[in-house]
Amino acid sequence: MSTTPDTKLRELLNDFGVSMLVTRTPGGELRGRPMALAEAQPDGTLWFATDRHSAKVDELERDGHVAVTMQSKTTFVSLSGTASVVDDRAKLAQLWKVEWKVWFPGGKDDPNVVLLRVDGTRGEYWDNSGTSGLKYLIEAGKALVTGSRPDVGEDPKVHAKVSL
Repeated sequence: MSTTPDTKLRELLNDFGVSMLVTRTPGGELRGRPMALAEAQPDGTLWFATDRHSAKVDELERDGHVAVTMQSKTTFVSLSGTASVVDDRAKLAQLWKVEWKVWFPGGKDDPNVVLLRVDGTRGEYWDNSGTSGLKYLIEAGKALVTGSRPDVGEDPKVHAKVSL
């Protein structure tokens, strides 16, 4: 049974621990920052923890549209959606990771720690792992030697745009 592009995207989201969250500043510029991914749910919802007094919270209150990008050596994901600040102590306790104490020394009971919920609406991925990655390396090698562009085709397992 083959994997559909939307299923593949959701699977890939679980492969990442860190992502880049892109918001819009009050001046209209785009701003990205690394964020530890707390959870990726099967429906494409992503959860992060942050300080309620951070600039990103102010930015999201003005404009909730975000982009989230993730990258490994062979896999790339881009997700567009909307983000909201969630002050849910039970959900925070459920998602809490001990390594977050680096950023939140007061722990999960610190009243300044809140969650960011990103509801993905569209996503894209490029998966150059496995045989797809081998094909890409061969084509990239040919292109390098010949001075041409690699012929990687339109394989949906390599690149897919998905509505969530």
